[in-house]
Amino acid sequence: MRHQETLLNSLTNGTKLNGFTFDEIGDDHLYTGVETPMKKDAFLLSDTEKKDKIADLFSQIMDVMGLDLTDDSLKGTPKRVAKMYIDEIFSGLNPKNKPKIALFENKYKYNQMLVEKNIQFYSNCEHHFVPIFGKVHVAYVSSGKVIGLSKINRIVQYFANRPQVQERLTNQIAMELSSILETDDVAVIVDAKHLCVASRGIKDDSSATVTSFYGGVFNKPEKIVELQNYLKL
Repeated sequence: MRHQETLLNSLTNGTKLNGFTFDEIGDDHLYTGVETPMKKDAFLLSDTEKKDKIADLFSQIMDVMGLDLTDDSLKGTPKRVAKMYIDEIFSGLNPKNKPKIALFENKYKYNQMLVEKNIQFYSNCEHHFVPIFGKVHVAYVSSGKVIGLSKINRIVQYFANRPQVQERLTNQIAMELSSILETDDVAVIVDAKHLCVASRGIKDDSSATVTSFYGGVFNKPEKIVELQNYLKL
């Protein structure tokens, strides 16, 4: 965390990273680590206090842009945005919202890969706070324990519900599943569109970004081919 703060501060103050300043890096991803960058005192305020503060600050942003906050259509917007941030699209920042996962013995003795594909997700780019959305494919080979299928979806949703970088999202899902299932035999593939690319900047609506994590047996070429064949079904 200290390294991330020092890095961002140095870039803002004009120090170069790999020969580039913060302004020169611009829209390019600055991926500083697997952990979501968080302040040490991130949870001193209650959710209610955070929503009140966000609503106040967002009303100031709207006011600066020249919007009429007395208009019936706009005057409730700051509170709606605050509620959306804390209770919905960024709820994954708070560990209290982490899904509780129960492990079960693999009584079926199923020892092949299990694939949960086309898990729809919505997240937000931490660089512009605009949506990232797409599909996640998850596979694992049981080490003797299994989890309910819907719990995989909930893990994906939990890590997606925070400001994100796709590479980090991919690794966070994989590392969490590996920890829960007590196995390295986990694979995660994320196929997503970024509105920071599609709706602004270069405005390329046709491209998509694919990231992957292959652990344990999934590093073997034959297992990767097997997984890819499952995803084509």
